[in-house]
Amino acid sequence: MTRKVVKSEDEWRRELTPMEYQVLRQAGTERPGTGELLHEEREGIYRCRACGAELFRSTTKFDSHCGWPSFYAPSDSDAVELIEDRSLGMRRVEVLCAACGSHLGHVFPDAPQTPTGDRYCMNSVSLTFEEGDDAGAGAAGGAGEG
Repeated sequence: MTRKVVKSEDEWRRELTPMEYQVLRQAGTERPGTGELLHEEREGIYRCRACGAELFRSTTKFDSHCGWPSFYAPSDSDAVELIEDRSLGMRRVEVLCAACGSHLGHVFPDAPQTPTGDRYCMNSVSLTFEEGDDAGAGAAGGAGEG
């Protein structure tokens, strides 16, 4: 995939905090239950912390009780890239920002209570939140909460 945002690893290191770099650029994971966006309930847009691309809308956020912010769909099908992840002796699907290739989290097909059946389990440190009343306009129906 051709990236819209291309930077050297040295540039990413200078721009991101050590924790942001570890998660976004080295596919790390923040501890469950510690993310600042886990309980975010306002209407708005979730963006990639590395490049600012829109990734998710509050209308698709739901409480999955997994310890990380969860969404049932990205804001646009082209917003994220899904790749197979066989690390840690498991088979999972990793979610990357399509614009810059940064690691966001993983998606699991274990949310039957949502319209898609998917749970995009994202690291809070990978995201920023932009509040706005009209930010949810145009997104697929809502399960609410976060």
